[in-house]
Amino acid sequence: MANSLFLLHSCTPRNPNRFLPNLPLIVVTTVFCTVFYLIGLWQHSSGPVAIDAGYVVADSLCLRPNSTSSSPPAPPNLDFTARHYIPDPLPAPEAARDFHFPLCDASLSEYTPCEDVKRSLKFDRDRLIYRERHCPEPAEVLRCRIPAPYGYRVPVRWPESRDWAWYANVPHKELTVEKKQQNWIRFEGERFRFPGGGTMFPRGADAYIDDIGKLINLRDGSIRTAIDTGCGVASWGAYLMSRNILAVSFAPRDTHEAQVQFALERGVPALIGVLASIRLPYPSRSFDMAHCSRCLIPWGQYDGIYLTEVDRVLRPGGYWILSGPPINWQKHWKGWERTRDSLRQEQVAIEAVAKSLCWKKLVQKDDLAIWRKPTNHIHCKLTRRLFKNRPFCRSQDPDKAWYTKLEACLTPLPEVSDIKQVSGGEVAKWPRRLTSIPPRITSGSVSGITGEMFERDGESWRERVKLYKRVDHQLGERGRYRNVLDMNSHLGGFAAALASAGDPVWVMNVVPVEVEVKTLGVIYERGLIGTYHSWCEAMSTYPRTYDFIHAAGVFSLYRHECEMEEIVLEMDRILRPRGSVIVRDDVDLVMRLKSVAEAMQWETAVADHEDGPLHRHKILFALKPYSTTPLPLP
Repeated sequence: MANSLFLLHSCTPRNPNRFLPNLPLIVVTTVFCTVFYLIGLWQHSSGPVAIDAGYVVADSLCLRPNSTSSSPPAPPNLDFTARHYIPDPLPAPEAARDFHFPLCDASLSEYTPCEDVKRSLKFDRDRLIYRERHCPEPAEVLRCRIPAPYGYRVPVRWPESRDWAWYANVPHKELTVEKKQQNWIRFEGERFRFPGGGTMFPRGADAYIDDIGKLINLRDGSIRTAIDTGCGVASWGAYLMSRNILAVSFAPRDTHEAQVQFALERGVPALIGVLASIRLPYPSRSFDMAHCSRCLIPWGQYDGIYLTEVDRVLRPGGYWILSGPPINWQKHWKGWERTRDSLRQEQVAIEAVAKSLCWKKLVQKDDLAIWRKPTNHIHCKLTRRLFKNRPFCRSQDPDKAWYTKLEACLTPLPEVSDIKQVSGGEVAKWPRRLTSIPPRITSGSVSGITGEMFERDGESWRERVKLYKRVDHQLGERGRYRNVLDMNSHLGGFAAALASAGDPVWVMNVVPVEVEVKTLGVIYERGLIGTYHSWCEAMSTYPRTYDFIHAAGVFSLYRHECEMEEIVLEMDRILRPRGSVIVRDDVDLVMRLKSVAEAMQWETAVADHEDGPLHRHKILFALKPYSTTPLPLP
């Protein structure tokens, strides 16, 4: 401006009596003003522009707002420097690209690090300890991406996936031979078909569940969560879903190595696991119903320690259902190739353990036997000396269940003042149970969490899920995803929001063992399922388990525990090709994660937090590309 004034002054006539036309003065002034305006415009137009929370960076991700949005397309880059005014402590983008994670060998397409068959042979075979989790030492951890097998295809959608799956995705025919008579699975051209049969339900899982439903009420919403021990291909859990009952199925990785993998391919919740020497990874009072159909667990042996663990995870008033040996041994003893006496003694032992747990046997009809856990322990304590009931545990937290040794003592239920009360509080019936304040919160047993906080959390997640669906069109497409993982679930708000919207998905809610307040019990009281886990180790599941992974605050939690790259490699292992990821975390971690994810060949994009660009938390959207191993040589 000073230059402009100087120029104007130089153009002013020095002789006031001399006439100068106005037109040249106007022209010169206009030219100089225009030049300086263009220079200033150029100097202030080179910086990037911040992105709106509803948009993402890369068009190639196909993560765009719904077509109904009237907002303009997103600009190409984010700009955090204008808001934070903090020098970026992270390496330059070129240095971040030094991360490189090649594909592993094709022979590792089903690699499950903590259930590796070769490693397991180093451990004790007594009580199946060798089939428990045994994770690799740091020097043994693979730093490569687990490939999908040649010919892998995106799984069919639920409910069709309950009945069939692509052979190329789980290329194992052993079960079609070994379980041919039980009608578990059939091989038909490019597909496996699952008729719904089982060893103890030759008429199919649906008819078998109907038989159970004649003995206990499966339809009034009082039974919502279930656990299936030794699940096979999880047909029992698959057919319970039509009755709004959500089952966690588990079985060890053994000679029938694909059984849990088949369950997951069908879209049924399942984990690799075994009852051996450590607790199941669930808190006490989790499941409304437990089931064993010829699961071959020695319930009456080892002082009844396995049935005692079932008691720990059953809710007060929960049911245990047993079919197969020794139930109805009088009819089946020849087919089971057992003597009458051995089967009779086995049943006597099971009955004795159940009685020591204060369970009541409700019914035994044909091939089914059902026991019920008491709703409280008042009567159990009164009759303790008379009936020689099992002594109560005193040493361990009943909810602690990560590498925690099994105990043969009875897990005490919370105290009540009246024999008609339900210990710990009665949960609402499904579906009201999903949004009702859980008893663990109303009783104040979850430190620092109130009913008001629970309701606010639910409202927040319903809004966040709406945002997610606007950005990630695959999540917004009903039926595109089935198997969902939440890596840090807190109160289960993300899963509850999906369930409230009626999405045909199930969510495995993980509560990391490193968090201060363990909330997995709250999640089960809502009628959802989940597990404890540490993300410094691999998950007990096969590669390509999940269609979608959600991670809120995970990398902040593990900032000083283990390397980000190791967690992302595990996410890549358990994520299916063309599956997607959403991460919410601090901006510094998100931008570093973006570089690591891109080195993993993921397509990535970053958006602002829904509370606005000034919030330090950002949202990373990522998509895993489709790729498989090359065609095997002849």
